[in-house]
Amino acid sequence: MGGDAAPRPDNRVLIPTHGRKPSPPPGSHIWDFAGETMGTTWSVRLIPPPALDRAAFQSAIEDELARIIALFSHWDPRSELSRLNAAPPGFWAVSEPFWDLLNKAMDLADDTNGAVDPALGTLVDLWGFGPPGPRPLNGFGTGPTVPFEEEVEAARALSGWGIVRFNREARAVQQLGGVKLDLSGIAKGHAVDRVSERLTGMGATHHLVEIGGELRGAGVKPDFMPWWAELQQAPGAPGPRAVAALFDLACATSGDWIRRYEVYSQTYSHTIDGRTGRPVENGVASVTVLAETAMYADAMATALTVMGPEEGPAYAAAMNIAAAFVVRTEGGMIETVTPAFTAMLSEGA
Repeated sequence: MGGDAAPRPDNRVLIPTHGRKPSPPPGSHIWDFAGETMGTTWSVRLIPPPALDRAAFQSAIEDELARIIALFSHWDPRSELSRLNAAPPGFWAVSEPFWDLLNKAMDLADDTNGAVDPALGTLVDLWGFGPPGPRPLNGFGTGPTVPFEEEVEAARALSGWGIVRFNREARAVQQLGGVKLDLSGIAKGHAVDRVSERLTGMGATHHLVEIGGELRGAGVKPDFMPWWAELQQAPGAPGPRAVAALFDLACATSGDWIRRYEVYSQTYSHTIDGRTGRPVENGVASVTVLAETAMYADAMATALTVMGPEEGPAYAAAMNIAAAFVVRTEGGMIETVTPAFTAMLSEGA
């Protein structure tokens, strides 16, 4: 998903429908920052207020990203999440920011009937997409093995948002023994939001934040043009290039080509359906969502992928979510967009 990609005449252009008007930017210069985090890259473009220097923003951005990793990384054994996952059975007190995001994740799980699920870490690991690493190779050395059905069922017994229990008075989470939380479906979007909110608090109210292709824009550029983002879709998607004006808007994409492996012509992608205990195989190649926050866009892109080509668009339409689906069919790829997505296209027409 390209950040600040100006539209061309043959593009589809999406404009926010929230009706807000941008305030004047505080200056005429754009500062650019970039780095690596969470196994991917990040970039920030901002219009600085007069009082602060580059070092202050660099430090603030890196501080927020380090804080997210220390809380929610399941790849770093020192993180709060990893320590909870490795803890013996019992209730374990967690920090307030950990508690807040886990509760938001549980609310999303409830809203989507588990299509967003923060407790699939055991299944993610089993299928070769977690910290233990890829699946072992088969005896012929031609590719990875696939878990036996008994392994899947054993992992399912330790997975799913329905088994997560809280002690709210103690701000504690129960570890049954072997249950692994995995907040990677919303952590990246949450990190984008945290950096955006930190910049706003520092007076850089006009900015674009991107982490691993997920973006959130606030305000406008010095010429009053919006921060443009090219929407990422599955390779071979039938629709023309689409760009969105990220004026107080975020976007995220979930795609089956991003992390996957193949065994005997069967493709296994990194998005796990907790209802089956298996990677999704419903034909959805990608879902792109535009929303007020990157965390919600991130979560909904995953949820709508899990819901599939029929339930997903119906849910998104009912919830007024701006989403574009690319689905693999026997006749080739097709694209389906929701009414809220079409409304943004109408604004940009």
